[in-house]
Amino acid sequence: MILKKFLPNEHVRDVFEIRPEDLKKRGIKGIITDLDNTLVAWNVESATPEIIEWFKLMEEHHIKVTIISNNKEERVKLFSEPLATPFVYSARKPLGQAFKKATKQMNLKKEEIVVVGDQIMTDVLGGNIAGFYTILVVPIVKTDGKLTKINRQIERRILSWMRKKGMITWEE
Repeated sequence: MILKKFLPNEHVRDVFEIRPEDLKKRGIKGIITDLDNTLVAWNVESATPEIIEWFKLMEEHHIKVTIISNNKEERVKLFSEPLATPFVYSARKPLGQAFKKATKQMNLKKEEIVVVGDQIMTDVLGGNIAGFYTILVVPIVKTDGKLTKINRQIERRILSWMRKKGMITWEE
């Protein structure tokens, strides 16, 4: 069933609930993460001290992180470069090209990577179609850019249907 592709493997409040020890137990060596509203609010330019700490923690545990964003190069580069983190911009998620590129850059297998993001229409759907374990995070802020607003409306309908069917148990 197509709607299953919108279903994340896991749902967490924020990226700080994603711990290197838990990932390593599952054989995970890499994270492909979205940027806007996943790591920081979409209108925040650079990493917060907490996010910088989270990236350091992953690095200390030898977990590679790559940012893939549908946003423009300037935005993604400005955020990623101070963290010395590889990135893919204008990713066109949920299409698979950016996921393939990130996997290749990290030199890991799909089974060794999780995809993290705040949108089921782009991050979860893209990650699931590409064959990754997906983790949905609660968006950092309730506001969104224009296109994302449309996605969120569709998302709410899908999540509501899944809730009614008992496919998900978390609340928004």
